[in-house]
Amino acid sequence: MRVGFIGLGSQGGPMARAIVDGGHDTTLWARRPASLEPYADTTAKVAGSPAELGALSDLVCLCVVGDADVEEVLGGDNGVLAGLAAGGIVAIHSTVHPDTCRRLAETAAAKGVSVIDAPVSGGAPAVQHKRLLMMVGGHPDVIERCRPVFETYANPVVHLGGLGSGQVTKLLNNLLFTANLANAKTALDLGEALGLNASSLGDVLTRGSGNSSALGSIAKMGGSLDVITQVAGALLQKDARLVVDIAEKSGESPGAVLDAADAALTILGYPR
Repeated sequence: MRVGFIGLGSQGGPMARAIVDGGHDTTLWARRPASLEPYADTTAKVAGSPAELGALSDLVCLCVVGDADVEEVLGGDNGVLAGLAAGGIVAIHSTVHPDTCRRLAETAAAKGVSVIDAPVSGGAPAVQHKRLLMMVGGHPDVIERCRPVFETYANPVVHLGGLGSGQVTKLLNNLLFTANLANAKTALDLGEALGLNASSLGDVLTRGSGNSSALGSIAKMGGSLDVITQVAGALLQKDARLVVDIAEKSGESPGAVLDAADAALTILGYPR
């Protein structure tokens, strides 16, 4: 399978490298030439536009930031869909609104192209060990065609259901992580106020039943949220807003997890 990859950032870059190292015929495109420099020593080809990348690919993987970015690289005269032939597949690794995936799938279907949503979790270290967690929504047969590519960097690859279900799952994961940030930060702060050493408290709690990925991240940074705020504050805000929109359209209430997530976003300086 010929693979095209767009979105060579901190998450997508290692994924693209794993695909190339896995022996797949790979084509890359990036807005900034500097993003392509790390692949100069590989067999990867470089396309002049998303449309050209599409024409050279059977599967196009997108790992750009948000909904607008996904729509921009797929649509228009120079977009991926302008070049991708019938039978092609688009895998959206970005964390976006499931409605965006469904809308794009309708456009793609008119050209005989399939769309699956395949957001990921775990970061670059997980890619290096082929342990990235992938949450996939879409037709089972299409997903199975892509599995050999996905398995160059992801395990497990979990099929959640129809198109959009991967996005809903990833958004709920991020909402829970955000909520756990508030719980972890306020617990550590309370312990310190009660006279406990913050470092020792973190060392104990990360080994206890109250542990969480959020607690581990905060404890590793000495109780500070500065790095998380800088790297993920705006993204967690975006994801919380998406969850609320999805829940409201479904007539459901997010409940206590959203209350805690809102508290965390306020602490981070990115209130919903």
